[in-house]
Amino acid sequence: MTTQRIVVTGATGNIGTSVVDALDTDPAVGTIVGLGRRRAGPGATKAEFVQADVARDDLVPILRHADAVVHLAWLFQPTRRPEVTWRANVLGSLRVFDAVAEAGVPKLVYSSSVGAYSPAVHDRPVAEDWPTHGWPGAAYSREKAYVERCLDNFELRHPDVRVARVRPGFVFQRAAASEQRRLFGGPFVPGSLMRPSLVPVLPDIPGLRMQVVHSIDLADAIRRCVLRPVSGSFNVATEPVVDMPFLAEQLGARLVPIPAALVKHALGAAWRLHLVPATPGLFETVLHLPVMDTGRARSELDWHPRYTAAETVAEFLSGLRAGAGADTAPLAPDGQRAHELATGVGRRP
Repeated sequence: MTTQRIVVTGATGNIGTSVVDALDTDPAVGTIVGLGRRRAGPGATKAEFVQADVARDDLVPILRHADAVVHLAWLFQPTRRPEVTWRANVLGSLRVFDAVAEAGVPKLVYSSSVGAYSPAVHDRPVAEDWPTHGWPGAAYSREKAYVERCLDNFELRHPDVRVARVRPGFVFQRAAASEQRRLFGGPFVPGSLMRPSLVPVLPDIPGLRMQVVHSIDLADAIRRCVLRPVSGSFNVATEPVVDMPFLAEQLGARLVPIPAALVKHALGAAWRLHLVPATPGLFETVLHLPVMDTGRARSELDWHPRYTAAETVAEFLSGLRAGAGADTAPLAPDGQRAHELATGVGRRP
């Protein structure tokens, strides 16, 4: 069997660590080259790591001779400086796509999001052909939608590159619990309180619901996209849909009806006071997300999640209570990153 060389951008993030692990256990994969702005710890035996910024560094030499590129790199913060996230997420993605073409990589797998989808006008689950224009009130949704349009153009200009897009729901795992609390809840959200006896009530917000997927299950779907001759888009989420009654049952809490407009107003005030890092527009985006139909991933990828929504959420809440997940590693100095790129791929110690 011919082994493959796979390059993964964003390899040290929430999704990237699981993708590297999934590829590492597959005998069809010979080498994994992980790109990240941060140092990687020990782990996958087949993985080699390069500290590189997709928005700045020369990617072509790193991508050359790859059999596939998995593009996961994405910056969530700083939400108060949208020009920074635009440069990293949109312009960085364009640089990855251009490097894929220039390096002659035959396959590209891109991790999009349910956040790229336009709102649905009904409650029926939507398939992959539903419009991906996002919700204009949040930078995350706008950027995901814009990159989808850029990828449409890339496919027209480079029909020789097989492109697969994965659109997951909200991705959780125990190891990323503390990081996600910092990114979206901020320092004033006490993860230690997320236990049944300490949360007596929860707000019952009309329309607030989401689909989730464990990072291990998402990584398995991405691995299948990499190694199978598939293209197109794949919705990836587990069941059931998570809503406030679902969370209340998980925490043994009582629901108290609260209008969505009141919550948005309160989040807006907290945002202006710098009490929360997530914008009120992100909350509004969640209210407008459609429910995805995952039938194509199950039929064409033979993908079946190991974790239910209840197990995924329970693991995440357990991680919050325990403070799971190390502090964010420091970024490498520019000089060190340039040196490592100039001298070749650095293998993990």
